[in-house]
Amino acid sequence: MTNDRYRLIGGDGERARTRGLVQAQWYRSDIPRSVRKILFRRSDAVALRDTAIWYGLIALSGWLLVVAWDSSWLYAAAFLYATLYAGPADSRWHEAGHGTPFATDWMNRTLYQAASFQVMRRPTIWKWSHARHHTDTLVVGRDQEIQVRLPVRPVLVVLDFVGLELAPREFVQSILNAFGYISPEEQTLVPDTERARVIVEARAWVLAFAAIIGSSLWLGSWLPIFLFGPIPSIGGAWLYNFFGIVQHACLPENVLDHRLNSRTVLMNPVSRFLYWNMNYHVEHHMYPSTPYHALPLLHEAIRADCPPPYPSMWSAYREFLPALYRQWRDPSYYVRRPFPTH
Repeated sequence: MTNDRYRLIGGDGERARTRGLVQAQWYRSDIPRSVRKILFRRSDAVALRDTAIWYGLIALSGWLLVVAWDSSWLYAAAFLYATLYAGPADSRWHEAGHGTPFATDWMNRTLYQAASFQVMRRPTIWKWSHARHHTDTLVVGRDQEIQVRLPVRPVLVVLDFVGLELAPREFVQSILNAFGYISPEEQTLVPDTERARVIVEARAWVLAFAAIIGSSLWLGSWLPIFLFGPIPSIGGAWLYNFFGIVQHACLPENVLDHRLNSRTVLMNPVSRFLYWNMNYHVEHHMYPSTPYHALPLLHEAIRADCPPPYPSMWSAYREFLPALYRQWRDPSYYVRRPFPTH
C-alpha cells in the first residue's frame, strides 16, 4: 500500500470505476415533507449578518495587530489575527463554493473569491476538486481532498495541520498557473472551458502578492505581509484543521454511505459560528444544497437514521487520535460507525 494510490493519474481511479464507485448513487436519509420547504431556503439577511460579524472581527484583530506591532504583544496579536483571518475562511470558502449561504448569487461568488484567497485555495481548481469530493467522497484515486492518506505519514499530517502544506503549495502552483501551466492531474478535474479562468485568477493572485510585497517595501515594514497573503493563511490554518480533520479521517474509504465515512460532531455556539455549522458533516454530504444555517434543522430531521453524533470535539478526538495511531501501525484498520437500530 502506497500513497500513489491516491493519484488522479496512475492511482486507483480506474479500479474504483470498475467497482462502480465513480459518480455512484449514494445513500440518503428521507426528509419529512414538512421540512423540505424550508430546508433549502437561502437567506441574504442571515449570511450578510454572519459575514459582517466575521469581517468585523478580522478588522478588530487587525487593528490590535497594528497597535501591538512594536510591543511584546506582537506574536499574540498576530496569532489572533491569523486565526480569525484564515480559520473561518475555510468554511466560508466551502459554503460559498456550494452557492448556499446567500440567495443572491453574486454575493456567493464574491465571498468565494475572497475566502479562497484568505485560505489560499485557487478558486476554480478547488471548485472542481470539491465537486469531485462530493461525487466520489473518499474514493481512492478520485477524491483529492482525502486529508489523512494511507499509509499514514505522521510528519505530513502534522505539517498539513499547522498550515505548512496547503498554503505554500498553493502559492507555488498559483505562480505556475499564472504562466499558463496547469498540472496534468488538475487538468483531469477542470473542464477545458474553465482553464482560462484558472490562469486569469492566478494572475490576479500574483498581482496581489506583488502589491503586498511592494507595500511592505514601501513602508519598510513586515506588517502588510502579516496582514494578507500566505503568512496569515498559514498562521490560521490550525483552526480549520482542528475542526476539519475529524470530518473523514480514519473512516472507511470506497464506501457509498456518508453515514460510514463522515462524522457529525456537536459543538458550542461560538465554534459553530466560526465553522459555519460544518460540524454537521454527515448531513452536509447527504444534502449539500442545504444552507449552513439550516444544517441543525436537517440534523434533527434525519438524526434517527444516522449514527449518534459525537457530543463534543473532545469525544471526536478521543476516537480519532488512537485510531490515527492504529492506522499508522496497521493501514487496514478503520473506525466502524454504528448504524441506528429501528
